[in-house]
Amino acid sequence: MHPLSTPQPLPPGPFWVKSFPASVQAGFPSPAEDHQVERIDLMNHLVKHPQATFMLRVSGHSMRDAGILDGSVVLVDKAIHPESGHTVIAVVDGEFTCKTLQIQPDGMRLKAANPDYPDIVPKDGQTVEIWGVVVASIVQHGA
Repeated sequence: MHPLSTPQPLPPGPFWVKSFPASVQAGFPSPAEDHQVERIDLMNHLVKHPQATFMLRVSGHSMRDAGILDGSVVLVDKAIHPESGHTVIAVVDGEFTCKTLQIQPDGMRLKAANPDYPDIVPKDGQTVEIWGVVVASIVQHGA
């Protein structure tokens, strides 16, 4: 398991960012559209339950193939009912971990998104709590 930083509540306020109305090509470039810019509240798009949403910084590489990299910040919503297939923050024997929840007829599995890391299959007597559902991840690039 890889530790995560202590959960932090979201700071108050809107988080305004400038938004272009067009998408950006990641393949072949396209001509630039109008350079109209509008302001949007980023958290309004990402956070459904502000009082139940927390930020955590991920440490480790077990969720790499899900796009959650070492140092990513995840937004975790504790008000969402976790379902199979959700990326979750779980507490396993008192330690936080980020994994994909799989609910199977024979029990629960916390699946890593990197083949170099084992899945967590709770054993008898082991304490596992699904703490919240990851709703977004933020990866900082460069600068």
